Amino acid sequence: MYKSISAEEAVKVIKSNSKVYIQAAAAAPQVLINAMTARHEELRNVEICQLHTEGEAPYANPELRDSFHVNSFFIGKNVRHTLKAGNGSYTPVFLSELPLLFKRNIVDLQVALIHVSVPDKHGYCSLGVSVEATLAAIDNADYVIAQVNKQMPRTHGAGIIHISEINAFVECDVPLPTHDMVEPSEIENKIGNHVAGLIEDRSTLQMGIGNIPNAVLTRLTNHKDLGLHTEMFSDGVIDLILKDVINGNYKGINRGRALTTFLMGSKHLYDYVDDNPFIEMRASNYTNDVSIIRQNPKMVAINSAIEVDVTGQVCADSIAAHMYSGVGGQMDFIRGASLSEGGKAIIALPSTTKSGISRIVPTLKPGAGVVTTRAHVHYVVTEYGIANLYGKTIKERVKALVNIAHPDHREAIDKQYFELIGY
Repeated sequence: MYKSISAEEAVKVIKSNSKVYIQAAAAAPQVLINAMTARHEELRNVEICQLHTEGEAPYANPELRDSFHVNSFFIGKNVRHTLKAGNGSYTPVFLSELPLLFKRNIVDLQVALIHVSVPDKHGYCSLGVSVEATLAAIDNADYVIAQVNKQMPRTHGAGIIHISEINAFVECDVPLPTHDMVEPSEIENKIGNHVAGLIEDRSTLQMGIGNIPNAVLTRLTNHKDLGLHTEMFSDGVIDLILKDVINGNYKGINRGRALTTFLMGSKHLYDYVDDNPFIEMRASNYTNDVSIIRQNPKMVAINSAIEVDVTGQVCADSIAAHMYSGVGGQMDFIRGASLSEGGKAIIALPSTTKSGISRIVPTLKPGAGVVTTRAHVHYVVTEYGIANLYGKTIKERVKALVNIAHPDHREAIDKQYFELIGY
């Protein structure tokens, strides 16, 4: 059906001055990555284009700066150091629009490194746990190298590609990176309670990975007929699907399916989604398309932030001027939920950092990026309650957000804002 070659042989096609896309999240093809990095002495100025990836990123070693430069569309922990070290850059882009950068040759790819399931008897592979912009990368790169893994789950949806679309195959049998659930803290549980109280029966949910989404999900067991239309999900949704709480029966689009563009979780999650037609994987220009998201009535988007100022501006991608993560899909879903009939756009975050610094602030830090504008947010939630900002004046917003800040900081926030603005 196809001929497998060694990873070392496959990556010889990568030349100096080329652009290489790496499939995202838990699907980052580690065998190919290691083989490519091993050629660092003969390669120069190779641009690695990627979203967040799990696992090692050896090409991001600053000592290899002459060989590789990392261009992150969303900055993960394993490459965050590259921006300061000078061997990495960040390209701001909505996740919904990332495929367009490849389709329009704004980012002209020479090679795509992908990670797929074993082909079926008809010659079709699955992109498994991550589709995002990989389909666009496959369509527009000059050469596609696939890591064919016996342990990659075969997921349903748009991430099905025929072996004829792949130029080189490297077989392996390796486990995917996992992300096990952690018990939420008392603060996260309080936030979960507040958010769960905003969710009505027959709502469709978007939420990411982490303790706050997990805390919300554990409080939805008595809800009915929820849907899932998100850019990613983890283990927390499995029990709700099995209990028929999440069934998608009242979604406005892709009814009866749980829609996502990538997955990250435990081996239990990967086993659950394997050959499961209820889970539908789509490219990010579909899952994150505002015009599609808004078709779900009662669409609830739950996102987090680094800090929120008292007028409702949300910084979610930087700490002051230092880039930390990225725009991602927050605005896609905040806007889609806002336009949905009965939808709710929610920002949920602890009131302080672990070191006690308030995350509700008079003004954003100098250089901080506004990912979500003050006009887009409906609700901001901390452990101290819910601030409903929709249709509220600036004065009303200030009062509402000060009231959900940590009590130790409320007076200072109010005073600093008044001194700055004067009203």
